[in-house]
Amino acid sequence: MSILQKLVLASGSPRRIELLQQAGIEPDRVLPADVDETPQRAEHPRSLARRLSKDKAEKALASLKGEEGFAPAFILAADTVVAVGRRILPKAETIDDAVNCLGLLSGRSHRVYSGVCLITPGGKLRQRLVETKVRFKRLPREEIDAYVASGEWRGKAGGYAVQGLAGSFVVKLVGSYTNVVGLPLYESIALLSGEGFKTHQNWHASRS
Repeated sequence: MSILQKLVLASGSPRRIELLQQAGIEPDRVLPADVDETPQRAEHPRSLARRLSKDKAEKALASLKGEEGFAPAFILAADTVVAVGRRILPKAETIDDAVNCLGLLSGRSHRVYSGVCLITPGGKLRQRLVETKVRFKRLPREEIDAYVASGEWRGKAGGYAVQGLAGSFVVKLVGSYTNVVGLPLYESIALLSGEGFKTHQNWHASRS
């Protein structure tokens, strides 16, 4: 008799949901886990990504345990950090944030780090860290202003969404593209598969 597996995505990001759907996985539940994302003093970008993904997974687990009828599930969480050197760029919430981020990224290379954390139904915690190097072309101020006017930057780490208009800014990308979008698919699926989640169970019907 097969055991019914449940997957909870500890994020409300439409991009992460779409990426999982692209891999044929439909989360049984989306449970955004809001945590304080302020970097600690002298915290490295990669350490921040790992810490926040773990915090989100653990917060989602605590929330689930507080519910009546709680049943153990796979909990997947991720956090993406954009950095120039050790300088961590914010998730842009204002026009000034976006302009400052794009000005800093213009004509330069930066790194995108994603921490992925999985908590299994048995309580095991597994993590991966993924790093992608991205180089932007030089962005004239009028192009920055036009992009800011699009609104695509809002809420995005580093002030851009590579899957949208900002894809035209990328001169070179080394590493995982889906990592830059917000969820490194290969590593996420490998984590799930490695812990016994049947990642391919819906593939037979996904293209029907």
